[in-house]
Amino acid sequence: MKFSLKAPAKINWSLSVIGKRDDGYHDIVSPVQCVSLFDELSFEHADEIELISDLDLPVTDNLVYKAAQRLKECTSHKGGARITLRKEIPAAAGLGGGSSDAAFTLIGLKRLWKLSVGEKDLMDIGSAIGSDIPFFIKGPFSLIEGRGEKVSPLKAKSPVAVLLVKPNISISTAWAYSSYSAELTKKRVDIKLFCQTLGRKDFSSLREMIFNDLEKAVIGKYQAIGEIKKILIDNGAAIVSMSGSGPTVFGVFNSVDQARKVSVNMKENWCRVVKTLI
Repeated sequence: MKFSLKAPAKINWSLSVIGKRDDGYHDIVSPVQCVSLFDELSFEHADEIELISDLDLPVTDNLVYKAAQRLKECTSHKGGARITLRKEIPAAAGLGGGSSDAAFTLIGLKRLWKLSVGEKDLMDIGSAIGSDIPFFIKGPFSLIEGRGEKVSPLKAKSPVAVLLVKPNISISTAWAYSSYSAELTKKRVDIKLFCQTLGRKDFSSLREMIFNDLEKAVIGKYQAIGEIKKILIDNGAAIVSMSGSGPTVFGVFNSVDQARKVSVNMKENWCRVVKTLI
């Protein structure tokens, strides 16, 4: 038995940091949506857990390996698996690639090993490994709260064209959260209104609902992100924001063709035209 799964990237439409928790994490509120940029994971039986990947990262540090080991321990499964990971989502980009890979590892191994574990069980296992993993198990469009373990599905009417732009820098998520200003005016998105506005593709109204509490501190240190935002705005992006803890910036456009034309102006950076998944 051998099969493959596609693990999507995500964007945070907005990101509100509510406060720091006793466990060192931060409580957040964020509507998150998957986009059509995928890593690929292949699964087949093996005696032990093996991971084949082109990532320059020790196997035991990879979230795919950690997810596989934890699922095996939690279910007392005796066998193993050979997992091949092909990356398309850039690492440390604010697009959730590692968490998505881990989530789809849990989903794939449940199928490969024929485990009788529910979605809630997989989300609990994933939550112990990474904050974004429960979202990717539930996805593709959800409101996440707490440190990411609370996931409420949302409805999207149609896909939206998005240009992803990542400068050649990496940002520590821990640093970004430790650097944000707790004195920021707390904004809370009206989720019902947000979904209705997104459904109408009323981008001018939606623009007022898009914010990222981490953005100010990140742009203060990495000016390239602010420069990318300006270029996207100057080239007609209806909405521009940083995803997660960065450094990827996303621009929303009226069409894929328009996004592709603008991508030509971003050649110094990694960029990809995608659509949101519904």
